Amino acid sequence: MIINFSVQNFGSIKEKQVLSFEADKSKHLEDSYLINTNSGIRLLKLALIYGANASGKTTVLLALEFLRDIVLEPEEKKTDELDFSPFLFDENTPNQNSVISIEFIQNEIKYFYEVEFLTKAIVNEKLDFYNPSKANIYKRKTDLKNQLTEITFGNKIKTDKASEKTLVANTLWNNTVLGGFLKTNIDIKELKEVADWFKSYLNPLVFSRTSLEGFVTSRIEKGEISKSDVINILKKADFNISDLSINKEVKMPPQIEKVFKALDLPDEEIEKIRNNPSREIVFEHKIKDKRYKLPLKYESEGTRRYYGFAGLLALLIKNSMAIPIDELEASLHPDLCIHFILSFLLNSENSQIIATTHNREILNNKDIFRNDSIWFTDKSENCSTELYSLIDFDTSVIRDTSNILNAYKSGKLKGTPNLGDYFIDLKNEKI
Repeated sequence: MIINFSVQNFGSIKEKQVLSFEADKSKHLEDSYLINTNSGIRLLKLALIYGANASGKTTVLLALEFLRDIVLEPEEKKTDELDFSPFLFDENTPNQNSVISIEFIQNEIKYFYEVEFLTKAIVNEKLDFYNPSKANIYKRKTDLKNQLTEITFGNKIKTDKASEKTLVANTLWNNTVLGGFLKTNIDIKELKEVADWFKSYLNPLVFSRTSLEGFVTSRIEKGEISKSDVINILKKADFNISDLSINKEVKMPPQIEKVFKALDLPDEEIEKIRNNPSREIVFEHKIKDKRYKLPLKYESEGTRRYYGFAGLLALLIKNSMAIPIDELEASLHPDLCIHFILSFLLNSENSQIIATTHNREILNNKDIFRNDSIWFTDKSENCSTELYSLIDFDTSVIRDTSNILNAYKSGKLKGTPNLGDYFIDLKNEKI
């Protein structure tokens, strides 16, 4: 589980910003919101980020996605640059290091991982664990002049010179040590535990434009998601869906094959496409004791989006994982968005969601949110992102009796757009 993570000099974020899943002492909704770990740390299942457009909400999630990528998908060549931008609205930050850190629990052990980087290279990196007291697993620094990696292991870590030499050789100056480890055939228990956490617990970012239909369908076919679970979730969400089927069309339509040949695709590519069956998802709707079938492609955007969310919900309930979601409410009715959140909170045990949202209706009902689960992003005077929690406000701004929605709408909590008037004076110029 994620305890907290921090970001500095990444995209719209200039100064270090920290998002924490640690719960405060409040007992409010703790039965549904809290993950009680063996270490005694009270962790939240949910973090919702509000803020104006271009305030940096998505940047927070992109930083988490970037961290996952540099661990699990290391660059293959020394000349490849890391896919990110530092804070650009400043004379100094484009040439300064960026830093991301994360603290998490894997198999009941707490880890702290920090990586410092430029577009060309990983500059510094360290991994600590608490078993039970704090100890260093490794420290890494990069000789930028010679483009060489140096790794030093802590004295509590069992390894051998041959494995260390292999790891250094496979950790390019633009790779993390964990990424280099995944390229090798060596056994270092602590590195495997952490790499497994990034792979199995921290999932890729779900954008509003992300099509989850193929992902969920393939998981159903592999038996990783139960079809009956997805149907049950869709029924509870009032989609009037009684069943679904997955039809495979093995043959490539002749007209499509003609198009591929006209494009001069190699025969082996066409053969690969021909032998890879396409899928058609068909929903069954039961209306007055009669059943009607409708292909997914003819369903509404909301139905298609929630089919994907139903699969995610099934995974979150049956497994232990974290899923970042951008614009949680995209294509969903506000009530359905809240239904998804509550279904997750009431049925999951060790999973987490971190999501951006504009659904302000959540803030109008204290029976469905905790103050420590609500976050905001706002633009500072230099246009950099500031990230803060609802619990950061003292009683002069927010009291137990305060209406959070009204406070947010009035600007007391910031994180809202500073809009001009409605009158637009267009110049009378010929185009």
